[in-house]
Amino acid sequence: MAQQPGGEQAPAEAGEAAGESHDLLGSVPGSSGPAESESLTTVLVAFGVNVLIAVAKTAAAVVTRSASLVAEAAHSWADAGNEIFLLIANRRSRRPPDRAHPFGHGREAYVWSLFAAVGLFVAGAAVSVTHGVQELMHPESAENFAVGYIVLAISFVLETVSFLQSIRQAKPEAEEMQRDLIEHVLATSDPTLRAVFAEDSAALIGLVIATAGLGLHQLTNNPVPDAVGSILIGALLAVVAVILINRNRRFLIGQEADPRVRKAAIQALLAAPEVARVTYLRLEIVGPRMVSVVGDVDLTGDDTESRLAVRLRALEARICESPAVAGAVLSLSAPDEPTLLV
Repeated sequence: MAQQPGGEQAPAEAGEAAGESHDLLGSVPGSSGPAESESLTTVLVAFGVNVLIAVAKTAAAVVTRSASLVAEAAHSWADAGNEIFLLIANRRSRRPPDRAHPFGHGREAYVWSLFAAVGLFVAGAAVSVTHGVQELMHPESAENFAVGYIVLAISFVLETVSFLQSIRQAKPEAEEMQRDLIEHVLATSDPTLRAVFAEDSAALIGLVIATAGLGLHQLTNNPVPDAVGSILIGALLAVVAVILINRNRRFLIGQEADPRVRKAAIQALLAAPEVARVTYLRLEIVGPRMVSVVGDVDLTGDDTESRLAVRLRALEARICESPAVAGAVLSLSAPDEPTLLV
């Protein structure tokens, strides 16, 4: 008879699961506990860095009157504001399940991260491009270039600190899921990690563009390169924002777990002594490192219907012992349903 296998120990796309425990799907790759606190650390580091940099860039933009520095200041203020959304996402997504939300509140992480991505587009990209265009139409020479270079250099160092923290979190997770770093950042179910990594990457590239624009402005005594730098920074932020918006959209409408996680879950279920066959399995991401499990399995033996129902509920309970499983719904397979192959 079939049952819906529900829970693998690993998280859906981020590939993180519970540790070595007594839960049924403990063999599925990943570990979720430490990663949650690591995500909070990553966001807090990024927030502190962006506030410091935003203040410094704003002061430098006023002193130098550089269009690229104005764009960079807008960029950093947008990033700092976005970290607040990410902190809210991290907190609200951890609320426990209730009657109205039996699978928990994990998807709230994607809602607030979506707000952060939209904020990056509006407060970062739009402001930078608009200011650059205005500077092209009404050029204004910059001054005190040394101040700009010093602030940009300090900003590069601080942004690197934040970027290295996001790499520190992402790299072990990527290795466990057998992904390269960029692939994992794009695929992970943790939107805060993806947002910080993407924003810090864009920040480092933006600093290089701003330095080039400021330098060309000084060398040529022409504000056009500076204005073009502002526009390029805005375009860069727009691309990053669109990518983040699209990724959050996909998780909100429903994203299945990585095929490697699904395969590991099927193998773990088949290894259970009470499971004869697995005929259907769906692992859907319902939050950072959290999946819901729906499946059909054939149980061993030839028990009565009432006894089978008890065994199904017991199997669901074992699956749900995994911290990576938000809920499991199991059904019995029909005799003619084909077995899933791994």
